[in-house]
Amino acid sequence: MLLAGWACPAAAAAEETAPPAGVVEQVAARVTPTLVQLHVIEVEYWSGREMKSEAAGSGVIFTKEGHVITNHHVAGNAKQIVCTMADRSEVDADLIGTDPLTDIAVIQLRPKTPQEFPAARFGDSSRLKVGDAVLAMGSPLALSQSVTMGIVSNTELVMPDLYWPYRFEVEGEDIGTIVRWIGHDADISPGNSGGPLVNLAGEVIGINEMEFGLGGAIPGNLARSVAEQLVAEGSVTRAWLGLELQPLLRSDARQEGALVSGTVPGSPAEKAGFAPGDILLSLAGQAVSVRIPEELPVFNQMAADLPLEKPTPATVERGGDTITLQVTPDRRERWRPREREFEEWGLTGRNLSMLEATEMRRDTRDGVMITSLRPGGPAQEAKPKMSEGDILLTVAGKPVKTTDELAAATRKITEGKEDPTPVVVTFERTALQYMTVVKVGKEKPSEPGREVRKAWLPVEFQVLTRELAEALELDKTGVRLTQVHPEGSAEKAGLAAGDFIVALDGEPIPASRPEHFDVFPSMVRKYPVDAEVELTVIRDGEERKITVTLERAPIPARELEKYEDDLFEFSVRDIGQDDRARQRWSKSQQGAYVISAREGGWAALGHLAVGDLILEVQGQPTPAAADLEEAMAKVVSDRPDIVVLHVRRGIHDLYLEFQPKWHDDE
Repeated sequence: MLLAGWACPAAAAAEETAPPAGVVEQVAARVTPTLVQLHVIEVEYWSGREMKSEAAGSGVIFTKEGHVITNHHVAGNAKQIVCTMADRSEVDADLIGTDPLTDIAVIQLRPKTPQEFPAARFGDSSRLKVGDAVLAMGSPLALSQSVTMGIVSNTELVMPDLYWPYRFEVEGEDIGTIVRWIGHDADISPGNSGGPLVNLAGEVIGINEMEFGLGGAIPGNLARSVAEQLVAEGSVTRAWLGLELQPLLRSDARQEGALVSGTVPGSPAEKAGFAPGDILLSLAGQAVSVRIPEELPVFNQMAADLPLEKPTPATVERGGDTITLQVTPDRRERWRPREREFEEWGLTGRNLSMLEATEMRRDTRDGVMITSLRPGGPAQEAKPKMSEGDILLTVAGKPVKTTDELAAATRKITEGKEDPTPVVVTFERTALQYMTVVKVGKEKPSEPGREVRKAWLPVEFQVLTRELAEALELDKTGVRLTQVHPEGSAEKAGLAAGDFIVALDGEPIPASRPEHFDVFPSMVRKYPVDAEVELTVIRDGEERKITVTLERAPIPARELEKYEDDLFEFSVRDIGQDDRARQRWSKSQQGAYVISAREGGWAALGHLAVGDLILEVQGQPTPAAADLEEAMAKVVSDRPDIVVLHVRRGIHDLYLEFQPKWHDDE
């Protein structure tokens, strides 16, 4: 309750931080030209495949050459990036470098004609104070550019122990070990990621990353330092000690130092002689003070900046004595190396990092870790089958140390072979080694047996069940027509949907239960193709005779000509008679009928759907599956930036655009 005459401190603070009239408009006008909205095709690896998906985020230009800073979780795994500029124009971009540990990535705009870009200015994020007014700028929910206003709520935001064991991780990297977020209450949503947090001087003082009750932004000083390294070198170089610290215990009366909880086996810290229980007092001549969790990222940033392979003094207190140690930092690796797909194995895998190998108590990082398997794929079907987390060690008796070596071994196994090849494989699972046989290679689809095409009446029907006959007061058995195929002999003879056929050439049709569905077709198949038969038909309660010529049965859908596109990951076949009937297409309708569009493939990303009819590719007509195969071969040869498909979906014609990322091996 607020009492009359009592001033609310929060309201007073809000009045003090409210910007003067017109300031927000001025800041927005200054920063908006540097904002970009990212439309990303990213890759993930699951179910044994490289899966492509769409994502969106924000970024801000920080060099006149067109370098854009954003989040790693927005663009770090990008296959393709298109940026929408403030003037609504679109510009392609390339990933320059990425750093999962700080969740920062840098892309570079690639306009068709060279140009100089407006660049945002970075401010000094270390000068931020709680209560400072800030603006969050970007594209929430992939909408157009927006600006929201708030205040700095916390300049040292960390994940509290209350949420243990949850940590904010990106590709295995615990962001909170090195980042103290700027907490603020400017409204942000998914899509704001990578966009700038701006002060009222129009300077970037943070890169928005998350919303956790409060908005969380990576401090601008850290983000800028990482981004500049990525532009200069393509990666970030950090020192690694393998020294595990935690804040001083609450029971410890010391005011300075940090508690050494342990060292990573084989690490520089272990070699230097650090021991659990040591109190680290100084490192490289700098005093160390970690009494609360908020101070630990600051130490980690300082330690990460130590010179590599140069002995560095460290002072520790142990058992009441002060000891000086010499530690020589190694280069820190990414926790999780990049994955790749091995289609011939039905799996995805990656190399092991040194940190992972140590964590698993392995004395080597040799082997390929399996990260996912395709259900029913070769590795998953092996006996014993391989599983996620297994480490593939040898193929055909030869060691496989890396993904590159596995790719080379796969090429050697499958080269010139049409059928899968059984290969003896050894793999490691929880320190145990197993052996199995994997049939490596792509399984050729089996050719369906060809049916003899016998006589057929071009209609669809249902069985006239006993219950239905009684309800309609029909003392008959037979079938009821649900559809008469257009332009067929049945339509020409005058048959219509709703007719009851009760006899064929005077012979009653003994169908009275749903499982009798094949009785009528079996009677028809006894006749030769082009035979004339007399049907006894009941229509509007009256019985009549209709003579109709039997046609040759159409080719079954499973026997129609098919084409599977491995690059764009979709399959088509020729149009079948059932398709024409159900879609009400005329006999003159042509096209390639889409029967699959694999999730995560280029076709699915371009919104190609099962049931679509592909009429043209790049303006070239595709009246059948074979024509589509020819058109797609030309696409692969020409490698256009954009591939356009003309499709028919229901009664609608659509033009779909695909933007594949071509590689030298395609």
